[in-house]
Amino acid sequence: MSMPLYASPEQLMRERSELARKGIARGRSVVALKYAGGILFVGENPSTTLHKMSEIYDRIGFAAAGRYPEFESLRRAGIKHVDLWGYSYDRRDVSARQLANVYATTLGSIFTEQVKPFEVEICVAEVGATAEQDQLYRLTYDGSIVDEPQYVVMGGQTESVVSVLKDTYSDSLELADALALAHRALAAPPSAGGGNGNGQRELGKLEVAVLERGRPRRAFRRISGAALDALLPSEGDGADGKGEAGGDETESSKDS
Repeated sequence: MSMPLYASPEQLMRERSELARKGIARGRSVVALKYAGGILFVGENPSTTLHKMSEIYDRIGFAAAGRYPEFESLRRAGIKHVDLWGYSYDRRDVSARQLANVYATTLGSIFTEQVKPFEVEICVAEVGATAEQDQLYRLTYDGSIVDEPQYVVMGGQTESVVSVLKDTYSDSLELADALALAHRALAAPPSAGGGNGNGQRELGKLEVAVLERGRPRRAFRRISGAALDALLPSEGDGADGKGEAGGDETESSKDS
């Protein structure tokens, strides 16, 4: 009689963490950052229909990196949750913090109870009446939740993106300047090397959205087409590869 294979809980958790981290790193980075007028989301995305960032509620936005079917299921569940909560109580009772806690519980349960964890990182953001009331929450595959004061970077090779943001970020940036900074950070070559002659790699299509403080009730707005082209830095400004409007960059099972 053969003995069943045994793996310690610690080993199982390590293997699940490694699987999730590798899956997320195969994607392309998404940046969410605060600026003077609200919160900006930027990410590479060759698709025009599968979005990495979207509206969840009146002043709450969602962005994600990793496997598209998995974070899309979380997005849909989040919309249902906040719609029910707002209908049952009051729209003003719905908050990003509450939704982030629900997502953290869900991801934590999946990580510990299911054989395969979700290969996703998500950001839940809420724009407030003032800059001090803006909220950014980063949630990882194991249900960990972090309240970020300035920006969130998810997916891909995050070290080079974080390095650029850390050196040059300011929360007083206007929208065009914040987009230029996010563009430059995403175009930064990995620390291992790469990029083109002037130290920037070529970016593909960009998906860009904002939560605008000044918009009545529904703060989420996508920026695409001519409006996006007008905001993006030109090659003369030191950034290569002009991004274009896009949707989510994924295949049927994973964003790449």
